Amino acid sequence: MPENLVREISIVSVSLLNLFITVWYCWLTYKQKIKPALAMWIFFTIAVAISLATYLKSDNFSLLDNILNTTDLVLALSVTIAIYLWGDHTSRFSRFDKGCLVAVVVILLFWFVTRNHVVTHTLTQGILVIAYFPVVSRLWKTRENSESFLIWIAMAVTPAISLLSSKGTLATIYSVRAIVCILVLLMLMLRVEYLSRKHSDLVGSA
Repeated sequence: MPENLVREISIVSVSLLNLFITVWYCWLTYKQKIKPALAMWIFFTIAVAISLATYLKSDNFSLLDNILNTTDLVLALSVTIAIYLWGDHTSRFSRFDKGCLVAVVVILLFWFVTRNHVVTHTLTQGILVIAYFPVVSRLWKTRENSESFLIWIAMAVTPAISLLSSKGTLATIYSVRAIVCILVLLMLMLRVEYLSRKHSDLVGSA
């Protein structure tokens, strides 16, 4: 298959998948089917915006050269607004969330001071890892899965497809980081479901 065709298929597929994820995630939030953490998605929005800006400034890249990062910005901002409007009280900031936000601000200030796009982009991937901490903490403490498996599986598939059209090392790092983080989150969600079913079985047999 011609390389240009593969690239076009990748760009279109990633765009459509992220559009589906955005619409479905916002709908599930509106219907109170899921309880996403507002803090995590605020982190996502800030970090994804910084990541895209530093990527574009690091070389002569276009928005399509890192289509995952580009469409992720639309997704993160849309979901953040949806959670703010329709999320319940568990989606608000906790003390843990505020501590994570401090780390985000520190790296953002580093970029403003140094204007080092490559280093800042790399550090930003750390922000995107930190962004998972609120939902990971909640899953670990409450042992209640408030996330959608379908959504997060789609989120894992999307960066894998984006690797077919990404240009530059920074774009590859962005996609690989996303895949690893989401797979870890999915494993934690499976753990929560397993513990919940095990507890239900014990209660039912008592």
